[in-house]
Amino acid sequence: MIKAAVFDIDGTLVDSVDLHASAWQEVFARFGHNVTFEQARSQIGKGGDQLLPVFLSSAQREDYGDALEKWRGERFTTKYLPMIRPFSAVPDLLRRVHDGGLKVAVASSARKEELEIYLDIAGISQLVDQSTSSTDAEKSKPAPDIFEVALKKLGIAATDAVAIGDTPYDAQAAGKAGMQTIGLLCGGFTEGSLRAGGCVAVYPGPGALLACFDASPLGAGMQPE
Repeated sequence: MIKAAVFDIDGTLVDSVDLHASAWQEVFARFGHNVTFEQARSQIGKGGDQLLPVFLSSAQREDYGDALEKWRGERFTTKYLPMIRPFSAVPDLLRRVHDGGLKVAVASSARKEELEIYLDIAGISQLVDQSTSSTDAEKSKPAPDIFEVALKKLGIAATDAVAIGDTPYDAQAAGKAGMQTIGLLCGGFTEGSLRAGGCVAVYPGPGALLACFDASPLGAGMQPE
């Protein structure tokens, strides 16, 4: 029986994917790389450790990768973070999860300090039982580390949890950890790409998942009252 829901946050609970893509495009240009918005956007959902190798050689990463990531982090915090807004029905969805007797965790490739701000923006700080960020893991998504840490903090087996995310990287990471994944389209990835990544069900966004909760892998997997 399902005992916990483990949520991604960027593009899943808060509308931030385009902002992250813009920040990455800007920082790559500053360091002399012509990366389009679409190219950057296709990689959002990964942490910097997984994203940078797509666009930089190992020599380039060794030379100025840390400086690039530092500049991006500062730029995102000052310019883009204030523009992030939550998707509708997010607190209601998490309350519904709790009402069903499930634990709630957030497992994000964001840095710990960013994640805490996102939880406040979404109005869910008091609704989350456990959270993990890129700070807690050696590798970010699509590696399974972040989800594995979340499961360890929850004290449950992978088969007792369902992941909810908006990217194929969420589904790939959760799958490697042994979890099923519900995909949400609000992050901008197509249903086909989410299902190819391993999602067992796909909904337009948090509000739609809430409306279909009882029939979803979350609701259907709960222990009957």
